[in-house]
Amino acid sequence: MAENKKVMEEEAVDTKETKAEQTCEETKDTKETAAEEAKETAAEEKDTKKEEKSEKKGAFGKKKKDKKDEQIEDLNDRLKRQMAEFDNFRKRTEKEKAQMFDMGARTIIEKILPVIDNFERGLAAVPEEQKDDAFVTGMDKVYKQMLTELDAIGVKPIEALGKEFDPDLHNAVMQVESEEYEPGTVAQELQKGYTYKDNVVRHSMVAVVSE
Repeated sequence: MAENKKVMEEEAVDTKETKAEQTCEETKDTKETAAEEAKETAAEEKDTKKEEKSEKKGAFGKKKKDKKDEQIEDLNDRLKRQMAEFDNFRKRTEKEKAQMFDMGARTIIEKILPVIDNFERGLAAVPEEQKDDAFVTGMDKVYKQMLTELDAIGVKPIEALGKEFDPDLHNAVMQVESEEYEPGTVAQELQKGYTYKDNVVRHSMVAVVSE
């Protein structure tokens, strides 16, 4: 009996020790689990703060970059406008220079045309037997050379004889009767007209067939 009691007491002690050890181990495991969870939570919070900081930094950098891009675009727009203005100025200047040149050339041409008229009158008045003279031949060459140079710069004679009267090209000073030409047609060219670059420098002085 005594021995059974002693055995039961020893088994009870062992059970208590076993339960105590289990409780201690469970407490230890709980603490370790809680520590690990706290550690993980801290790490997650740290990562979250790091991401937020990175996002803020990225947003700030992006904003700064956008402002710089706006400045670049503004400078590009200004440059394009200035280039366009300069191109317009260059074209306008070239046009004005061309107009001034044409005005000066027109003035010179108007002064040369009477000289051409005199050459034509003089050569037309030379008798047939003197047309082979050296002097007459020389004057004819000078006359033809002047016409060639005028043609090279854009001076062209206006066609009149046998053409329908055109007030933009012809200046009718008289009316004549003609069996060769129809009414309203130029029958005589009294003074030759010229154009310079398709603009009339001097109208042809003509006689028109009456209707």
